[in-house]
Amino acid sequence: MPVPYRDADEVEELGTAGFLKIEERSSASEFLAALFLVNARGEPLEFAYNRIETPNTVLWRPSDLRRYVERKLTASLLQVCSRVPGLLLCLADEIGSELFCQDIHLSIPVGRIGEPLKVAAHSATETQERLEEPTDVHVFWFPGSPASESVERRLFSRLSLHGLLIEPFQRASLGLREVYPDGHASVSP
Repeated sequence: MPVPYRDADEVEELGTAGFLKIEERSSASEFLAALFLVNARGEPLEFAYNRIETPNTVLWRPSDLRRYVERKLTASLLQVCSRVPGLLLCLADEIGSELFCQDIHLSIPVGRIGEPLKVAAHSATETQERLEEPTDVHVFWFPGSPASESVERRLFSRLSLHGLLIEPFQRASLGLREVYPDGHASVSP
């Protein structure tokens, strides 16, 4: 006879968090992207990835090219993701505020995380939040930070408490290197 037990965590009811990672290859003509979904414990649930070779850069302003790449890669990852995360997090020094404030609108809260000692540009339409524990980070929310008692806020708080605001980006980066060890692009705009 099995021993009766109850899981002390509320992991299932908190849902999933998505971590969007966009990296530029050293050639500067190729970008890699991943959408990594984890549960409230940080356990991996889904990993979507893509890459893009940039068009001829002579005709593009660098900021427009980067914005184009972010939009195309993000849209492609959102289309193939089989789960809807409760919130989406990305690094503020990788993803510009225009992506979710102007180009792609999501029905879930989006948080751009600025690491300590890094300056991150943000939009006036984003809500800034500064977390002191466990690490000193800034979060720029769009369209606004999750309500204090919402499932999304509880998920975010749990991730923060367990050191899972920055670390999943590192795992996503490792996953991209595993999937794309060479420099051949499979998708072009």
